[in-house]
Amino acid sequence: MAELVSLAEGVAELVHDGDAVALEGFTHLIPVAAGQEIIRQGRRDLTLIRMTPDIVYDQLIGAGCAARLVFSWGGNPGVGSLHRFRDAVERGWPRPIEIEEHSHAGMANRYVAGASGLPFAVLRGYVGTDIARHTATVSTVTCPFTGEVLTAVAALNPDVAVIHAQRADRRGNVQMWGITGVQKEAVLAASRSLVTVEEIVDELDPRPDAVVLPAWVVTAVAEVPRGAHPSYAQGYYDRDNDYYQSWDPISRDRSTFSRWLDEVTAG
Repeated sequence: MAELVSLAEGVAELVHDGDAVALEGFTHLIPVAAGQEIIRQGRRDLTLIRMTPDIVYDQLIGAGCAARLVFSWGGNPGVGSLHRFRDAVERGWPRPIEIEEHSHAGMANRYVAGASGLPFAVLRGYVGTDIARHTATVSTVTCPFTGEVLTAVAALNPDVAVIHAQRADRRGNVQMWGITGVQKEAVLAASRSLVTVEEIVDELDPRPDAVVLPAWVVTAVAEVPRGAHPSYAQGYYDRDNDYYQSWDPISRDRSTFSRWLDEVTAG
């Protein structure tokens, strides 16, 4: 059953140096506060997994937390590049970082395979690319029924998945609604999970199209109001577009970023 913890307690207990960590959320409900707590606690040598790395991963990479990135797209949405990510790849600052690139469909299917307890997933994809020649987690498999050669992608099973949601009840059942990505699959695929929520309530009200993660699949829940900011949480607050725009000049310059990092790590 899920344990109710503070954010600092949850990160200290569940995120360890050298872990494969998936922080998921698609444009919405991105666990930014949790990512910054990982920075504050000084985690190192992480394999960061995310379908769409945006500014929270730029921050983690710039802080020296990441040794490796597994992803399908990276950028500051609506603004431009992730400059801390580029600096790490192109110049090895603050440390070199390995990358493993996939398609969105490939990443989603990898999470589904991991959540299903399967070793790999099969899809029609990556055709016409050379990704399989450069990526050990992409291969081919021949259909035993038709003989068709299909793409196979290895399952993703992170050590820990971190997501944000709107609500949890006091038993640790989690409820989210609006645009959802692969949060459910990431939690089910991971060995352990930390869910930050806008609020903890006595009972979860039924909502159309809501995703409910039962307490028995969640390791820990932390109440973190505005924990997705500057992304948005439907029903709670809007996307802070100014933050995304302001991140570009901060991240472009190492000295400016380092001052930002000092402020974050100071609490």
